Amino acid sequence: MPNFLVIGAAKSGTTSLYHYLAQHPDVFMSPVKEPNFFALEGERPAFRAPGADERINRWSVTDPDEYRKLYEGASTESALGEASPVYLYSEKAVGRIKHHVPEARLIAVLRHPAERAYSGFLHLLLNGRETVKDFGEALALEDERKRENWDWIWHYKSMGFYHEQLSRYREAFGTERIRAYLYEDLEGDPAGVVRDAYEFLGVDASFVPKPPARYNATGIPRSRRLNDLLRKDNPLKSAVKPLLPKKFRRKLLLNMQNKILVKPPFPERERRQLVEEYAEDVSKLEGLIGRDLSGWLR
Repeated sequence: MPNFLVIGAAKSGTTSLYHYLAQHPDVFMSPVKEPNFFALEGERPAFRAPGADERINRWSVTDPDEYRKLYEGASTESALGEASPVYLYSEKAVGRIKHHVPEARLIAVLRHPAERAYSGFLHLLLNGRETVKDFGEALALEDERKRENWDWIWHYKSMGFYHEQLSRYREAFGTERIRAYLYEDLEGDPAGVVRDAYEFLGVDASFVPKPPARYNATGIPRSRRLNDLLRKDNPLKSAVKPLLPKKFRRKLLLNMQNKILVKPPFPERERRQLVEEYAEDVSKLEGLIGRDLSGWLR
């Protein structure tokens, strides 16, 4: 079993943090970045959202023995972990983590909840999984989609009530075993955040990782045809594959995908609506984590 977990939040830089942590010689990260085990233990995922069968239903690890196998590759590393951003949101995950790994250290990265919601929408729109093109309409459909068992990434608004979610972990684990960063910290001072995370995990904080590629960038492609060419299997990609090393090829492809993205402005009406709905939770969160979040209330 792991001894630390990155628990969320989704679309808040957890993939970048996963890759920063994975570079450290004393840290072993699960080869499956988001096994979702503590949210789905013993269950058979049957989410009904578009693409769920190819994604969350397929890659989630729900059997304890299979989950332990994810860490068989560890040798001398002292910190073993994974990053499933849904854990912060999942009400079931807290008790399961407490049962299996009661001494685990937990890391959360929190992003402006309205920005996080819009980023999630753009992410699904880019992947061709979101069925509507208007963010306001997607928000209006959220409760219906939850009733129909669409998976968590579609819970745009619901995933942003961090005080409620983080309080569950504080109650179960106390304060010493939880570290909460802001997305702004990770964007503005990644070296400082990663150094602090290393210290929190008890590994050599002087290690300097290389900046990872920008993962999971969101936006609308300037050219849908070029976007499909870069993201989907095709003869051109197959022809190039044997000519370039896998690591170089993936980084090059990711950079090209990101360069053709344009982020449309956040619709003002929906931004105002979400900020108002999050206001009380954000005010409580300020006291919980001891950070000034007034910028989230504007």
